[in-house]
Amino acid sequence: MPHRRSSNTCCALAAAVVLALAAGPARGEDAPTAPAPAPTPAPTPTPAATPDEPASQPPGIEIVGFVDTYYGFNFNRPDGDVQLRNFDTKHNQLSLGLLEVALEQKPTPQSRLGFRADLDFGPTTDMVHAAEPGGADIFKAFEQAYLSWLAPAGNGLQLDVGKFVTPHGAEVIEAKDNWNYSRSLLFALAIPYYHVGVRGTYAINDRVSLGGFLVNGWNNAVDNNSGKTFGLQAIVKPHPKLTLAQNVMMGPEQADNTDDSRFLTDTTVTFNATSAVSFMVNYDRGTDTLAGAGVSWQGVAAYARLQATPTWAITPRVEWLDDSDGFMTGVSQTLREVTLTSEHKVSGGLLARFELRRDMAEEAFFLKDDGSLSKSQTTFAIGLVYAFGSRF
Repeated sequence: MPHRRSSNTCCALAAAVVLALAAGPARGEDAPTAPAPAPTPAPTPTPAATPDEPASQPPGIEIVGFVDTYYGFNFNRPDGDVQLRNFDTKHNQLSLGLLEVALEQKPTPQSRLGFRADLDFGPTTDMVHAAEPGGADIFKAFEQAYLSWLAPAGNGLQLDVGKFVTPHGAEVIEAKDNWNYSRSLLFALAIPYYHVGVRGTYAINDRVSLGGFLVNGWNNAVDNNSGKTFGLQAIVKPHPKLTLAQNVMMGPEQADNTDDSRFLTDTTVTFNATSAVSFMVNYDRGTDTLAGAGVSWQGVAAYARLQATPTWAITPRVEWLDDSDGFMTGVSQTLREVTLTSEHKVSGGLLARFELRRDMAEEAFFLKDDGSLSKSQTTFAIGLVYAFGSRF
């Protein structure tokens, strides 16, 4: 299990400022037919009502969801799960990844209370909660579950209390909302999955919004120490085609230790060159303390997306991760990966992705069928995702 996902084995971060930019497809929506910015978990506050705004009925409850299944083949033919993968871990098996059903009622100026609840079932949510200090079954069925309140302040200050997914990273837990099927090394190793606490988001205008949060820590429904993790967020869109995202957070993450701190900075830049061509870059750097010694990690992932037709898109991804202190993988090494994904919108909410990926390491790290280790692994996957939704 990667060290960055465990709040019991990892030390703590030190500084929290999040600059996040431009929201992408909302969780539960169908995958876009044209390139779009990476999904942004944090909600966009509903504008506050003006004094002469007419009253309207409270918004209904929206129900959305999806079923994610896949077949994966590792050409190393290991006796066990595929290494350095999140969620698409099974070799030569037809597998269920995730079943998700989400209910949401957004707060509005006419009905200022709202909620969001994402119910998850399957191996993916097992992996997400594997390092939970309170036990892997604590709130495992809820990827998110929070209450919202839209305060009558300026353009609208939205406060959320409960469990919510992290604002960090260019990718999310839901496969359908990413550009590739498999998750990047940065998603798997460099950032958290979720937080429990309170967050606030305020939209200054249609180009800039600010936010902040106070949470237990990384993947902590039950805290493992008496400290708390802090974060700040800013969303800025300087140009209609350009999205910039900068995230930083700090807080003690080591079990029964509030003296050491972990620091994470996360940057995502998305450029929609045309309606058919988009580019994205994600950079992460973190520092921590382990057994009294400082450790660090950093990496970058670059994406391109070509929407060749309304129903077919191609997305290559290249990535580099420096884990010279062995904090993420347990081995002092630098990792690289190259992925090529072909996406096909079939019909009626069904999405198919065919993906070829090669992972490479400086050291012999990847298991082979004879028990030996290799410096690389090549995998092929077919992912099928069916999305649905309604409102009442």
